[in-house]
Order: sequence, then structure tokens, then C-alpha cells
Amino acid sequence: MIITYHIHTVAPYINWIYFFHAWGFEPRFAAIANIHGCDVCRASWLTTFPEEERNKAAEAMQLFKEANRMLDMLDADYQVKTLFKLFKVNSSGDDLLITRDDGTVLTFPMLRQQVAKDDNAPYLCLSDFIRPLSAGIPDCIGAFASCIDAEMEQLYEQDPYKHLLVQTLSDRLAEAATEKMHEYVRKEAWGYVPDENLTIPELLVEKFQGIRPAVGYPSLPDQSVNFLLDDLLDMKQIGISLTENGMMIPHASVSGLMFAHPAAHYFSVGKIGYDQLEDYAHRRGKKADEMKKFLAANLQ
Repeated sequence: MIITYHIHTVAPYINWIYFFHAWGFEPRFAAIANIHGCDVCRASWLTTFPEEERNKAAEAMQLFKEANRMLDMLDADYQVKTLFKLFKVNSSGDDLLITRDDGTVLTFPMLRQQVAKDDNAPYLCLSDFIRPLSAGIPDCIGAFASCIDAEMEQLYEQDPYKHLLVQTLSDRLAEAATEKMHEYVRKEAWGYVPDENLTIPELLVEKFQGIRPAVGYPSLPDQSVNFLLDDLLDMKQIGISLTENGMMIPHASVSGLMFAHPAAHYFSVGKIGYDQLEDYAHRRGKKADEMKKFLAANLQ
């Protein structure tokens, strides 16, 4: 299913902490997004900072004002697109076995934590949150992709400040659209929590049931799985293309999987040994040396 959002529709779902981080501001400065826009409220907000930090807080305030002005301008000509599908799935060891629309099965290998633990905690893999094939009952999984209009990334190329402003807002808009789409999936399309009633601040700290690890997340670190997601979703429907290394174009794009299990939570795969690299490459139908470049940061 494709959902196209107007920018003003997804703007309330922006996580401003990450926007300000991209501009070198610590999280506390992102609180300006929660302040009423009147002069009195802004002035009161400034007084909450020590004297030596008020100039930087004022800079954050001005940046937020200009970001919102830019959002209003972009809203007239551009949109944000999301694409998702729900599939029958089972797990088999560390693999997800996802049934395509035509009834064929796509093997979607996962990685498992391997670094020794001191607390007897389990060594997690995303496949742990899916019903095993041996149960004889199919489970459900979601796949998604979101992106901004590609033309937005070329705006203001002769104005470095405005160009960077659009780029950092584009990243946030792709994520915000994903947040709004995921809310719809949980409550209606998949409907596993139809009575969910969370505020946007609660959504942004992920108080909802289930997870949606994106490609590049610590639990889904292999960028090349975008080729598997493209097999399932046909991302070009919303304007996403992949480079030979699986990087998405436009840059302000996000893709991943959605899990509904109540116990599903985010984790980091961390470092893996060459033995798991070889096993993972075999399950992907690739050579270990080919997969090594995608998992270099995870290799011990």
C-alpha cells in the first residue's frame, strides 16, 4: 500500500532531537519545539538556560523558526511517500521465510548476537520475534520504505545554509512519515493494537507495541538487505532506487521491517565472528568476501 502525505501532515511527527543533533545542538536545545511560539514563552524558555548557554539557545530558537518557515514553503510543492506490505512469515533458525504475493518464499537471513555475555541473557536475533516454522501456523511481518520527493535534495544548491536546512529536514520528514505510517499499520492495516491511544511524544520514545528496525539499525546492520526489501516492495513505486551497494536514492529514505510481538525490542547485533559471516553469506547465497564489505563494522 502506498500512502502519500502532505508535509504539514507529517511535520507534527518530526523528532526534533535528531534535527538539532545534525546541527550540533545537544538534546536539551530541541525542547524549543515544545514551547508555545509567543514571545513571552520563548523569552521564558531562554531563562531556563545558564547565562553562558543563552546565546546558543537563541541560535536554536532561530534555527527552529527558520526550519518551520522552510517546512511551510516545501509544503506547497512537495510530498512524502511511504510504501508498506504485510506478509505471511515464519522463522527457521536465524532466517525469516517470507511468503511473497505470488506464493513463493523469500529467505531473509538475519544476524545473531555473538559476543559473550556475563548475565546469561539470550543471544538475540530478529527472527526470535517470529513464530517458528515448526509451529505450523504462519505469523505476520511488515516491510516498509519511505522517502521524500527526490527534487527536494537539489533545492538551494547555490545557498549552502538553505541547502543544508532542506537536507536535514528531508531526513526528518522521511522518518516522520514512517512514524505516522507505522501508527496506521498498528491500529488499522495490521490492527494488532486497534485501541492504541498514544500522544506523539509517546510515539517518539517508542511506547508502542512492536518494533520497526530500519536498515542500518544495530539489529539490521547489513545495507545489502535493501535488495531483499526491494524484492518484496518494488521501491521504485515511490521513487526509490538502489545503488550497486544497496544505498537508497533519494538519500532521505528509510526502509526496514515491522514486528508485532509484544516482547520485540531493539538490540544491537554487535561484533560477530568470521564463522557467522560465512554462515550468513551462505544463507544469502553470496561469498563471504562479498558480504564482508557490508558488515565490516561488525566483524571482530
